[in-house]
Amino acid sequence: MNILEGNITRLRPVEPSDIDLIYQWENDSSVWQMSNTLAPFSKHVIEQFIETAHQDIFQTKQLRLMIDKTDLSNIETIGTIDLFDFEPLHMRAGIGILIAKETDREKGFASDALTTLIQYCYNTLLLHQLYCNICSDNTSSINLFTRKGFELIGIKKEWIRTTEGWKDELMFQLVNQKWSEI
Repeated sequence: MNILEGNITRLRPVEPSDIDLIYQWENDSSVWQMSNTLAPFSKHVIEQFIETAHQDIFQTKQLRLMIDKTDLSNIETIGTIDLFDFEPLHMRAGIGILIAKETDREKGFASDALTTLIQYCYNTLLLHQLYCNICSDNTSSINLFTRKGFELIGIKKEWIRTTEGWKDELMFQLVNQKWSEI
């Protein structure tokens, strides 16, 4: 079994053929709040990102992997999972995840991909801890990360400004010893 293969998903590097999907997802304004995006990305910028995606995480301090759902009939790319703010000295990184289509959410794909990435982070990258920031009204993500053992470690009050007003952002952390106990 591939180290980046879960039970129902596999994580793979970004390929040039992913440009249209990434362009579509990065320019979907409904998810901009989660990624602190304010403006659309050009295809040129995404092409440049893909051209450098092969670089080592120790150089770029980030890693984007595509999430493929796997079954016997076909393989389909349904999202991305990212490591960001990679700090090799302190052995930590942030995690972000996107399952693009509503119809693919709440079906275990994000959970499977997250488990696979956590195992990779702790067993291959030898990280000590992972963290994520989640808007306080994103109950699906809160539930996903807490089921994996992430603990709420802080609340950033009125951190995210939206058209509806201010929202809190929650910070969750998973320390390696806690993961091995799950």
